[in-house]
Amino acid sequence: MHLKHGSNLIDLMTPNQISPQRMQPDRFRQFLRQGLLTVFLGLAFAVPVMAAPIQLPAIVEPASQEHHVGKVIFVELVTPDLVTAKKFYAGLFGWTFRDIEAGKIQYAEAFLDGRPVAGLVHKDLPASEHRQPAWLSFFSVRDVDAAKKVALQNAAKVLFEPHSIPDRGREAVFADPQGAVFAVLASSSGDPADVLVAPGEWIWSSLITSDPNTDAAFYQKLFDYEVFELPASQGAQHLLLASDNYARASVNTLPANKPNVHPHWLNYVRVEDAVKMTAKVVELGGRVVVAPRLDRQGGRVAVVADPLGAFFGLLEWPDTESKEVPK
Repeated sequence: MHLKHGSNLIDLMTPNQISPQRMQPDRFRQFLRQGLLTVFLGLAFAVPVMAAPIQLPAIVEPASQEHHVGKVIFVELVTPDLVTAKKFYAGLFGWTFRDIEAGKIQYAEAFLDGRPVAGLVHKDLPASEHRQPAWLSFFSVRDVDAAKKVALQNAAKVLFEPHSIPDRGREAVFADPQGAVFAVLASSSGDPADVLVAPGEWIWSSLITSDPNTDAAFYQKLFDYEVFELPASQGAQHLLLASDNYARASVNTLPANKPNVHPHWLNYVRVEDAVKMTAKVVELGGRVVVAPRLDRQGGRVAVVADPLGAFFGLLEWPDTESKEVPK
């Protein structure tokens, strides 16, 4: 793994795993200013994979020519109760929904001010299985089949083989070397532009894992990320993944005091006030898993769960901040 860092971070490195390069001071300061948080609690879940593909709306309308490999361009919720989920997220973020049915598959496309922000798919979760509803992250790739090859060569597993969906593109679902579930998507309509999202839209994704170096190296090979190490508490790591001069995601150490927690991706929605939003989560039947607390920048971050148990984060992000990385 080619990992970059500031000169004051040398003691946090693992010399036999990385080849350090010096990160420019202004670039490092920019990362700190962006408030790219260290996630402080891991939450276990296994994503039940969606059944047969159906025709779904395009990711970008009208279609663009933009492609940002390694960017999370869509997120889907797998849940056993679409009615309850739609009521919760409509009340929390103001999302509206369009229902799509194809045979036995029930799917709802979520919109915010007319822009697609998520998909919700119905999936019964047998009581005998230790599973719960979960959000699934879709990372942009240009070639899903090539991504599958790289993933398998680097100890990943295929959970859902590459397949094409009319108007959506080609996608597949994998488990990384540590078991975290994620999806890749080659969008036939292009990728969303690298602009600051509005409150109520997804702004960040964090991988919580037992081996940050190994997992960061895996995603670097898959998405050609630049990897940076930022300060973290003792015994933990906080790695930042970037591509196209934009910060994309972070990789964080799985808490040692959570032995039953498995590696997983956690997605964050931008909010204006995390305290008010966590109170609203509770009013709507959800629960607060990690109460709002200050992140690196001084804004607040929280982890919550919807009424069915799907975890996601809330992150304050000022209009003046950007995820763009100075060249």
